[in-house]
Amino acid sequence: MNASPPLPKSVPVKKRRITRGWWLKQLHTWHWISAAVSLVGMLMFALTGVTLNHSNVIPAHPQVVQKSGTLPPSLLRLLKATPAEGAPMPPAVAEAVSAQIGLDPAGRAGEWSDGEVYVAMPRPGGDAWVSVDRATGAISSEVTRQGLISLFNDLHKGRNTGLGWRLFIDAFAAAAILFTGTGLLLLQFHAKHRKKTWPLVGLGVAVPLIVALIFIH
Repeated sequence: MNASPPLPKSVPVKKRRITRGWWLKQLHTWHWISAAVSLVGMLMFALTGVTLNHSNVIPAHPQVVQKSGTLPPSLLRLLKATPAEGAPMPPAVAEAVSAQIGLDPAGRAGEWSDGEVYVAMPRPGGDAWVSVDRATGAISSEVTRQGLISLFNDLHKGRNTGLGWRLFIDAFAAAAILFTGTGLLLLQFHAKHRKKTWPLVGLGVAVPLIVALIFIH
């Protein structure tokens, strides 16, 4: 009795090639999409990494703008009672301050003392504050701008940037992780035909590790 002919060896090989091709297509798709989404963010974070690393030699030319004004007498009564610690300015007072000096302290924590209410308004690349005399209604304010490089450095660190920018950084980080992760898997797929792949990856791991061990004290 004759045995059944064996299946062609090309069948499992063909299946593996189809599976490999599918994965390669998916990885390339997600790699270029994540690259496109995170491109501007990676460029900005790389450039500001350099400026932060050399911030001690980059000159700064801060600009300070001071303004003053006076609350209408009808609003002074709103400042008589001392509220709970950290309470913001009353909305009507904050609106009047904004109209006179262009800084809006609405909703920000206030520091209440016997003589004044002070509101700090830090921002990326600078600082600002406003105070109102509780007896006379005199408004004082100051805005300091450290320049464009300082602005981008603070954006890099997420310093005084608010919720919206922090959410952007989280989304950018997720895209960058996807970009590097799919890149690593693509290296794995192509490493067989590119003999220098893993030595270069190992070099990329070893260099920062060696530098950290030798030069960071």
